[in-house]
Amino acid sequence: MQTVTTIGLDIAKSVFQVHGVDAAGQVVIRRQLKRRYVLAFFQKLSPCLVGIEACASSHYWSRELQALGHSVRLMPPAYVKPYVKRQKNDMADAEAICEAVTRANMRFVPTKTPEQRPDATSYAAFVHPPADGCDQCDASSSCRIWHRGTGWT
Repeated sequence: MQTVTTIGLDIAKSVFQVHGVDAAGQVVIRRQLKRRYVLAFFQKLSPCLVGIEACASSHYWSRELQALGHSVRLMPPAYVKPYVKRQKNDMADAEAICEAVTRANMRFVPTKTPEQRPDATSYAAFVHPPADGCDQCDASSSCRIWHRGTGWT
């Protein structure tokens, strides 16, 4: 088997699509992986460049793959879209990611640590019945605000 140098990984809820090429750009791997087999698959590969579209879970997968010795680059989906050659599906997306990650002028997103990721509970939430008189949302005089750490006010 030829050595894989670059992989495009399209991540999803349960089934991931892998597209891998060698140094000459020839397709070596094109397959689907269930979520539970992803780390085992990448453990068997020699370290290579892995491209992933940036999204909420891509930072987790980036950290996991970097721990296995791979070089991972995250890209905004808008920058990958021009490289999709045919209809939008997971296989075409993985191929486009694989091509886009090798471009010299591509912009990449830094991998965030768990501490850098925004916590959904750190924001205030407005909860109220529909009525009028609320300064914040123009809907209720009985508006209650939930703040992280302090609770309801």
